[in-house]
Amino acid sequence: MSTPPFVPEKTSMPEFTLRALLIGLVLTVILGAANAYLGLRAGMTIAATYPAAVIGMAVLKIMRGSILEENMARTVGSIGESVAAGAIFTIPGFLIAGVWMKFNTVDAYLKTSALLFVGGLLGIMFVTFLRRVMVSDPDLAFPESVAAAEIHKAGQKGSAGAKHLFMAMGTGAFIYALGVIQLYAASKEIIIRIGKIGAGFVRLGTDKASPVVDAGGTVAVAGPGIYPAYLGVGYIIGPRLASLNFAGGVLAWGLFAPLLMFFLGPQLVDKFYGPGVAAADVAWPDLVTNVWKFIIRPIAVGGMLVGAGYTLYRMRTNLANGLKRSFSDVRKAAGQTEAVSRIEKDLNIKVVTGGLAVTFVLMILVYKVFAGAFLPALVAAVVMGLAGFFFAAVSGNLVGTIGSSNNPISGLTLSTLIIAALLMVVVGAAGASGVAAVLGVAAVVCVSSAVAGEMLQDLKVGHILGGTPYKMQIGNVFGVLVASLLLYFPLMVLIGAFELGSKDLSAPQAGLMAALAQGIVGGEMAWPLIIAGMMMGFAFILIQVRSPMLVAVGMYLPLETTFAIFCGGMIKGLFERFAKKRGFNAAQKARSENVGILVAAGLIAGEGLTALLRALWKFLFLQGVIGRDTPVVFKGPGYFGGVDLYWGGLVVLALIAFYMIAVPLRNAGAADEPPPPSAII
Repeated sequence: MSTPPFVPEKTSMPEFTLRALLIGLVLTVILGAANAYLGLRAGMTIAATYPAAVIGMAVLKIMRGSILEENMARTVGSIGESVAAGAIFTIPGFLIAGVWMKFNTVDAYLKTSALLFVGGLLGIMFVTFLRRVMVSDPDLAFPESVAAAEIHKAGQKGSAGAKHLFMAMGTGAFIYALGVIQLYAASKEIIIRIGKIGAGFVRLGTDKASPVVDAGGTVAVAGPGIYPAYLGVGYIIGPRLASLNFAGGVLAWGLFAPLLMFFLGPQLVDKFYGPGVAAADVAWPDLVTNVWKFIIRPIAVGGMLVGAGYTLYRMRTNLANGLKRSFSDVRKAAGQTEAVSRIEKDLNIKVVTGGLAVTFVLMILVYKVFAGAFLPALVAAVVMGLAGFFFAAVSGNLVGTIGSSNNPISGLTLSTLIIAALLMVVVGAAGASGVAAVLGVAAVVCVSSAVAGEMLQDLKVGHILGGTPYKMQIGNVFGVLVASLLLYFPLMVLIGAFELGSKDLSAPQAGLMAALAQGIVGGEMAWPLIIAGMMMGFAFILIQVRSPMLVAVGMYLPLETTFAIFCGGMIKGLFERFAKKRGFNAAQKARSENVGILVAAGLIAGEGLTALLRALWKFLFLQGVIGRDTPVVFKGPGYFGGVDLYWGGLVVLALIAFYMIAVPLRNAGAADEPPPPSAII
């Protein structure tokens, strides 16, 4: 027998109100923009359900809102993160592949918004069709949904979660701003020259201007980037996964780059700068950066490809069960009549099927714009429809089993992209138009799968709390619409302010999608390097690396990024050791872990929003709207009065670590306090 909802079926209270909807829409843009920044820089996003729940609950508490209004605000507020995830995994691929030459155009805005909205709407419609069966499936535990519901329940008795979240957001914003104005150095790069002197001797130094001809190799190292968001990501994923990510950085910068530079230094100068350029005119940092971008990164792409496939393979049982349940759910849903109960009332099935039919026709028209011909557009729309429904159902089942934080969206999207690319080759699509159609299919399926998983998670929360499904579904339509119309602008600002593919905007998943689309459809791929990366990925599997994908992503990212994420993981490890040393019981451990996750999420959101303001400033400066770039306190190469300003950054790192450990430990509560119903993570 199922547990009755927190708000009884026949209880009438405010739910779909204007204030709840507006709060949710504001949150969907804010959290979506912050996740877009994080995803483009670090290749990861964080689930927005918990920050949206805490912030929405805090605001509505002031207005004396009901728990169902809080549920509505969280539902709408968290959907932007899934739209952002779909966007950053695919949309930059159009630029990386050279399909779009500029992003700050009306054409790019319309195409981006159309892809995001159609993908989001499909995800909503697909899950609406399956919701009633899936949220009642006893085999689906929905761990994160249960935790989010408990946040709302605990908030009815008063909760300090909002205080910790907002304080961490302010802290993250303040620290990041100090780094932007260069009150301390947020990063440190060191080029170690290894020069040949006679036989068997080497010379070490840190002269960045040293010419290539003077040495036979080099090692490029970096200190951890002093960025609150990276530390927060490392804290959330924990020490083991953070270490795997850092291992990729160590392989790229500590093994592959030095070997290539040592054995192929002069040849690399000819390759990247042409035979007419003297080696003495090329500085080490420029050359080693090109080695990383054009040789090591393609190897990482091959590793990511195998890693994504291996992720799906390891989930084969869950995927197979999800597929089996999905077909069963379709049959059950098709045979159900309209429910009378408030807590079981979905959008009318005729509206859903009609919406899907109209969307399919519209997608043919949209893909015709991308592909330039009707047959490839029809193939793209069919692939999008079938793959979108399949992966939306699978995504929902995976969320019910392992939670949205572990949902392999990029792996599902990659599978769709490969299928679409091969079909495009079969129907004769080629060149930029074929690549554009493939990336368009990937974008829609990626957004659809991400939205489906997030929405089903929220619908399960509503099922526990006693929310009305069709109201939540309508709210998410508004959320997807607003996110689709507005998330282009944070992307435009970030891409306009920073170089796509640089350490500021690495965009690893988009790079992977673009490389595969170009390689299969356009015939432009460094296959020897890709295959070498695939062999490396298989080797990782053979030695039982837990996540080959994470290692490959670490190779694709700048070393300072993976190093900072690693430091965040170590901070989490230190917290766990201190908690164990203090003898925390299960209740204290759960309370302290909850606070720790909120602190980490707050640091991420605080930096993300401040970074968007910085990018906007830089964007307006580059456009000539304002007369000067971001002001700085100390100019020069990171030194002031002979003192390396990076030492100040390390002090800031120590302070952040203390904050991330001390605050959760201090809020563990007494051993005899009643335990919280569940931990957030």
